[in-house]
Amino acid sequence: MDTALLLAAAFIAGALNAVAGGGSFLTLPALVFTGVPPVAANATGTVALLPGYIAGAWGFREDTAPPPGLSMRLLVVLSLIGGAAGAALLLVTPDATFRRVVPWLLLAATALFAFGPWLRARLAGGKPSTARATIGVLAVAGYGGYFNGGLGILLLALFGLLGQTNLNAMNVLKNWVSALLTAIAVAIYAAGGVVHWPQALLMMLAATAGGYGGARVARKLPAPVLRWGIVATGLVMAGLFFWRQ
Repeated sequence: MDTALLLAAAFIAGALNAVAGGGSFLTLPALVFTGVPPVAANATGTVALLPGYIAGAWGFREDTAPPPGLSMRLLVVLSLIGGAAGAALLLVTPDATFRRVVPWLLLAATALFAFGPWLRARLAGGKPSTARATIGVLAVAGYGGYFNGGLGILLLALFGLLGQTNLNAMNVLKNWVSALLTAIAVAIYAAGGVVHWPQALLMMLAATAGGYGGARVARKLPAPVLRWGIVATGLVMAGLFFWRQ
């Protein structure tokens, strides 16, 4: 039963991350349910979802384009720096503290994405700001290295605020940034000895299949359906974690 639960959670999480984000809110409870402590469960689930991010980015490959104000090279560097900082912070966070902040982080990310078009309209005007884009990517990458849950929702909100309007282009960037910061975070988690490798390797296979399949399906969905599906996912997952507290 534990194996079936972990495989199912990883497959759906891989598809969810490719489309909307929030996959860690499936892998984290599944790992905790099977006996893994919360901080180790977060690190292990992050490792498991790494191939899914890469598969999701490949599924959206036709839509790749840098966000306004940044080059792809700078986006890569910022993703790695932020991911490393967030992962280092997780290693020194007690389990009890981590459990308390999880639902608030996801709720904030969902709200940003839901009100992204309104905020973008209010902030519209002028040329894209490289400084603003740099600070935004560093902050979100740090969040992703620390927690990862809801990372996709937050990245979509950020790219929208920077002026990106094509949702498929936003999704491919989301998956590439997630893959980059997760890769550096995984190295730090492994060095810290908090990854449960048997579970992580098992879940990687399912997350990869889910990530590619989810991306190919999402490219055919109408943008409003995809947007409100993302918002609904964030709200439901935040509500579940508030309920657990």
